[in-house]
Amino acid sequence: MRQLVILACGDCKRRNYTTTKNKQKTPDRLELKKYCYACRKHTSHKETK
Repeated sequence: MRQLVILACGDCKRRNYTTTKNKQKTPDRLELKKYCYACRKHTSHKETK
């Protein structure tokens, strides 16, 4: 049921994190606040395809 997704930084667009999500319960794209090592700050990371 859970699917692997990649999270990319909203500012620099680098793909920093991978996580899993339940496609049935959250059909829309994830958006989480994570630390970006390239920007050196907390930014919003969005799910990419």
